[in-house]
Amino acid sequence: MEALQRLHNRGSISTGYEIDNSIKLEDDNDEFLTRTNASGTNRKTWTVSVWFKQTELASMRNSYTEIWDGGVFGEGTRMGMDNTDRFWIDIGGGTGNTGTNYRNFSTLKLRDTSAWYHLVVALDTTQSTAANRLKVWLNGTEITAWDQQQIPAQNYQCAVEAGVTMTWGAYNATYHGFSGYLAECNYVDGVTATQNDFGEYDDDSGIWKPKEYTGSYGTNGCYLDFELSSDLGANAKGNDVNFTLNNITAADQATDTPTNNFTTFNIIRRYNQDRISFTEGGTVVNTTSGNTWTTVFNTMAVNKGKWYWEGELYTNEGLQMFGQTPQPWTEININIDWYLGQRSDKQNGAGYYGSGDDVYYEATYANSSASTTGDIISVAMDCDNNKVHFAVNGVYTNSSNPVNNTNGFAMLDDYQYFAMATYIGSYALKANFGGYTTISISSAASDENGYGTFEYAPPSGYYALCTKNLEEFG
Repeated sequence: MEALQRLHNRGSISTGYEIDNSIKLEDDNDEFLTRTNASGTNRKTWTVSVWFKQTELASMRNSYTEIWDGGVFGEGTRMGMDNTDRFWIDIGGGTGNTGTNYRNFSTLKLRDTSAWYHLVVALDTTQSTAANRLKVWLNGTEITAWDQQQIPAQNYQCAVEAGVTMTWGAYNATYHGFSGYLAECNYVDGVTATQNDFGEYDDDSGIWKPKEYTGSYGTNGCYLDFELSSDLGANAKGNDVNFTLNNITAADQATDTPTNNFTTFNIIRRYNQDRISFTEGGTVVNTTSGNTWTTVFNTMAVNKGKWYWEGELYTNEGLQMFGQTPQPWTEININIDWYLGQRSDKQNGAGYYGSGDDVYYEATYANSSASTTGDIISVAMDCDNNKVHFAVNGVYTNSSNPVNNTNGFAMLDDYQYFAMATYIGSYALKANFGGYTTISISSAASDENGYGTFEYAPPSGYYALCTKNLEEFG
């Protein structure tokens, strides 16, 4: 159990090294970063280190994804997840080695979409011992179990060479795009580093956490920290050659990082799987035509503390609800048609209903608070007093006051999820949990700890649902 837990870093521990930003990539939008390799690149020895959080699994679309591609030449040198979610790496394709390709598939399948993973890959084909030529670590643990393992020949020259393309987040605009977040992207040219150069285990929790890399970047290395929203391709270290952005804008900068992991929608456990998909960093719910309700919920259940999120009403308001639901209901009813507030016993929670201009609670409309297209619905969930409060454009319904616990709507004393319900149609429904959103934000309000970016400030004592706040209040 300990080894399994160490594979899933949720950024929930204090660390002296903080990562402030990541970049959100979306395969559907062909979003990735690219540059041309310069002369002098070492084709026998290099290291890649990257933190990543997936918001779409390769198995969901039956296609490979790539996190990093070192050069498109012959079969290329690249890594990511295959169509069954196994970690996969190809070493191949350099000049003089066209057609030679070493393909490796781990037995490990990476399917935790709530967690940040840390990957380190070190290549050194000059080593006489085959086992030392290619090493891979995931969250500090070396991957040693492979369904297929092909070690490159000694002194093999791979595709990381001058004149070919290096990309983060795709193979190219057509193939193997990645959906999720990337942070701390390091390519170290001519140096064989190890996992311990980029991370370490926390003494108390045993969780793998990042640390600053202080070694050499070699001739053509790079480090992307995504701290400049105006220049997300900026190479902060290495050879100072920046990356070109493909369909990426300043809006794709995120604060969801390995040292402060924000909740997103749970993309795996959902009803109507063929009619529901998630995009934009797990914050947009896309639906197709149909005649049933479906309810989706977030990745982190809580049973204490006070938590806040926002949603935007779709065009013509739609049949859409924003609210909360107890965790037990989602376990036993994940594969049925249901919506928030449907039961009179609070077992499936409550929600603000856009089309009804009301909070729907205990199988009835509880009060009226008019809303229209584009309005922001706030959900303030108090797990200490077991109440949930709703606001339309910052004005709380039912004359409730989340701060002093007046009015509001009672919740069961149990673990709770944020939840959104919709009657299936051709919608793109937007949520904001604080780490990333496509909702247009004008005020950029944060909670009292300075976390999250919201349109309306969370009430005093309420916080964005992220691991730094969970550590303190959850």
